[in-house]
Amino acid sequence: MFGADDRVGLGREPHQLKSRIGVLFSPKSRTMCTAFCVADDVIATAAHCLFRTAGDPLPPIEDFRFTRGKDGAAGGSARIAGFGTRSSLQNVISGSSSLSVRPPIDATRDWALARLSAPVCRGHTLKLAPQTPAALGGAASSQRLFLVGYHRDFADWRIAISRECGVKRMGPDAEGEGFRRDFVDPERLILHTCDTGGASSGAPLLMQGPNGEPVVVGINVGTYVQSKVMVQNGEVIHRFKAAEIANTAADIGPVAEMLPVLKHTSVLASGTHQVRELQRLLKLLNVYTGAVDGVYGPMLKVAIEQHERRQRLPVTGLPTPSLLQQLGHQVPPIETGAIPQR
Repeated sequence: MFGADDRVGLGREPHQLKSRIGVLFSPKSRTMCTAFCVADDVIATAAHCLFRTAGDPLPPIEDFRFTRGKDGAAGGSARIAGFGTRSSLQNVISGSSSLSVRPPIDATRDWALARLSAPVCRGHTLKLAPQTPAALGGAASSQRLFLVGYHRDFADWRIAISRECGVKRMGPDAEGEGFRRDFVDPERLILHTCDTGGASSGAPLLMQGPNGEPVVVGINVGTYVQSKVMVQNGEVIHRFKAAEIANTAADIGPVAEMLPVLKHTSVLASGTHQVRELQRLLKLLNVYTGAVDGVYGPMLKVAIEQHERRQRLPVTGLPTPSLLQQLGHQVPPIETGAIPQR
């Protein structure tokens, strides 16, 4: 909270926000976050909701379920696609799957898109609209910036709205160079003062557009806290109370770029010869160090992302037929010859 708690229950409003926003939860890992519809069968949320943070064990992606309109609005529910064959990870694109929460913090990569097993969002999607820093500042000044999501501490899980949010972008000329040093890619970070609570990670930061319809400009990911210590002779002798600087949101730009990719990309089925071949070829390029077992897991995802960055391709981490074909042209074939008889 920044000052008084400005959250109120989302009432009857004309744009059906209740039916476009829901809860993403995993009973096994006891994880619960906000997520929102961006296509008939695709949701967006914070990456750490699915992958946690660096050093934490990876939750079972197949266990996650999205429920649209949790607090009573007519909605639907679905798992992440591929849950029946334990291949849900192949239906997720994220900015990071190992989020660092210590400087340099990669909060700007804390976003994820997940394809659902059923089109439960049909007719209830939110538009993604990346904005310039000036446009965001203007929306905040004219009180057109707000956050809608779920909070553990708010009114028995009613969906809540926080209005009249302040905002700041850390561009090259921004004040507070120390803030910039704390983050990876700070130009893509949005600092905001919308009031939040537990489970609001993944909630859409919204702006009222020219026609009055809300559009998504960012994804809420957490609170930026600065802590200071007093050091003497190389030892910490006093820790000062941590200061909450602002809440943080990842800019929606990369999400908007990756949404068409996830919507229209087919992936190789896990456990097949094609996935084993993909692993073998990436191993020959020294970017994959795991087993050649045909299983698409976190190590293969990271290897694909590394290869895509090297080739300056869109970074998806997905095992696609086009990637396999491209690797086949890039990696020389194994030489074969006659085996002498004895």
